[in-house]
Formats: sequence, structure tokens, C-alpha cells
Amino acid sequence: MNSLPDSSKIPIKNIYYMLCYAWGHLLEKGYTDVLNNDDKDINNLLTRILLSKLKTLIKRGFYKEYKKYDDEASLLRGKFLFKESINSLSFLRGKMKFVYEDMSHDILHNQIIKTILYQLGKSEKLDNNLKFELFKIVPFFESIQLIKLNSSVFDQINYHRNNHHYRFVLDICRFLFESLLVHENGDNGKFIEFDRNPRAMAYLFEEFVRSFYRNELKGHRVFRENIYWDALGENLEYLPLMQTDISIESDTEKIIMDTKYYQNSLTANYGSQKLISGNLYQLFAYLNNHKKAQGKRISGVLLYPQGDQVLNLSYTIMGYPLKVVTVDLNSDWKSIHKRLVEIVCGN
Repeated sequence: MNSLPDSSKIPIKNIYYMLCYAWGHLLEKGYTDVLNNDDKDINNLLTRILLSKLKTLIKRGFYKEYKKYDDEASLLRGKFLFKESINSLSFLRGKMKFVYEDMSHDILHNQIIKTILYQLGKSEKLDNNLKFELFKIVPFFESIQLIKLNSSVFDQINYHRNNHHYRFVLDICRFLFESLLVHENGDNGKFIEFDRNPRAMAYLFEEFVRSFYRNELKGHRVFRENIYWDALGENLEYLPLMQTDISIESDTEKIIMDTKYYQNSLTANYGSQKLISGNLYQLFAYLNNHKKAQGKRISGVLLYPQGDQVLNLSYTIMGYPLKVVTVDLNSDWKSIHKRLVEIVCGN
């Protein structure tokens, strides 16, 4: 999978909108007070938004949870630890060991934020004005510990009604963590250029399109589904699993869509341009092996970001309607929105 030749030209605002859809934060899509700034890349823009959100979080107050503490003191508090007190000879010091719980800001949610701020402060490519704003916020996290971050740490976060306002902030933190390379000595770091990372952009494109249709198409069910081979024989478990990128279903029709983030949507063949055969075969396999939905029209869509070619092709292959189309991610957001809707709802 290759990135588009002009992917660096995709407006930063558009990448931000795609992230809002992919993350499920559509209310943050209209964050125009910071989107008007001329940030040089998505990482600087997200840092600006993060700092703005943290100022609001600080005014609101950090989320707290009960945290367990072990202590030794002369004044009993919480659960008395008799065995541990005897073994440590605490009584000779006029003290006893005990364990208790107390509300604390020093919890995983806030520890992640502080650690990200610390890493951003050492980044080589972060705008100096943003660093200045960052250093004004860091003192509010003085009582919170730094932690060692990895991807699994973010999976340990639990969200509920009392802390749901942290979700967008921590999604930004995760993105910045995955985009930021920090040297082992911790002295400085640099950002990975997200829009030049073909694997990251392909994943974002698929997640964005699926979430877009899930939120923008009323009366439709949008999901991923497994399709099994219409096959007979022994050891069918060896057949590869087919999983759609996007399935769109209404009362009258079902669309199976495959998204491809390729450098070119066409390939050269003996001096002429042809559609990429492997992509067509894959989509046709989905259609041909799909269990027919009673009374529903089944069709397929192969969707590419627009590169050098603009495609708006329609075929009927062995009875299945099929489109091969492109969407211009470099255009304004209203045009992208209109194009994606007409791909599914247009005649």
C-alpha cells in the first residue's frame, strides 16, 4: 500500500475532521477557534487543541478516583495489617501498618496527560509558541507522577459518566504518543509525519469512511461483517476469512464497500490504463459469496482517495451492480461530505 503522491497537500483541517469521525468525536469537529491557526502539521494542530482542552479541564478540576495506600503510623486509619506490623516490628516504634483508600488526582488518566506534556516539551518539531503555552500548564500537574507509556497503557483506561470528558483528550494523547519518537535518553524527540505514513493513512481512511456513513446515513445500518466462502469440501477452515471494510444496509438494499488507499487507482497494462485487478477480484468475491438478503438489492463500491485520476465508473458484473469511484481529500470539507453521500445515495 503506497501513500498518495500529493498526500502532503491534504489540508490539516481535513485530516482533523477525519480523525474526529474515526474517533467518534463529531462534536469536536466544529472546533473552529483553533482550526483557523496556520499549523504546519496535524501534530501541532492536535497539540494546540490538547492545550486548549486542558485549560478547560483545569478549571473544571481533575478527575479523581480512590487509590490504595500502604502506610505506617501511630494513628490507625483504614484496615489494620496485624501480620505485617508484627513482622516489621512496627509496635517497637509505637506504630502500626495499615492500608487505606483515599481520593486522588494521581491516577492513570492524569498520569498519561502529564507524561505526554513532558514528551511534547522535548520535541524538536513542536512550535515554540505551543511550548510556551505547554510550560504554563505543566505546573498544574505537579502532584501527578510521570509513567512509562506504551500502547497497552491506553487500553487500561475505563470511561464512564463521571470521566467521559477525558475521552477526547486521551485520544489526542494516544495519537501524539504514536506520532512522537522520543530518544531513549529522553533529551528530545521528533514527530512521525502522519500524512506520509501509508499504513496509518490507509487505516484512518477506512475508519473515517465507515464512521462517516454510520453517522451521516439515516435509516441505514453500517458495520463490518464476515463473509464465508460458498464452498463444499473438507477442511473448510483453511479458506481465508473475508471481512468487509464497510457494509451498508437499509430496508431495500445492501452495499458492500472496500476502501483502498493506493498511490494510483489505475495501473498501466500494455500502454493503456486498467483498474487494479486484485481489488476488483476481492470485491467481486465478497459479492458472489455473500448470502443473498431476501428482497434486497446487493451492490459493491470500490472507493479510492483521488490521486492523479478521477473515477466515477459503473458496471454490472454477473448481475451485481458495481462502482469504482474516488473522493478528493484535498477539496473543501463540504465537497467531501457531498461526494461521499452521493456515492451511496446517488442514482
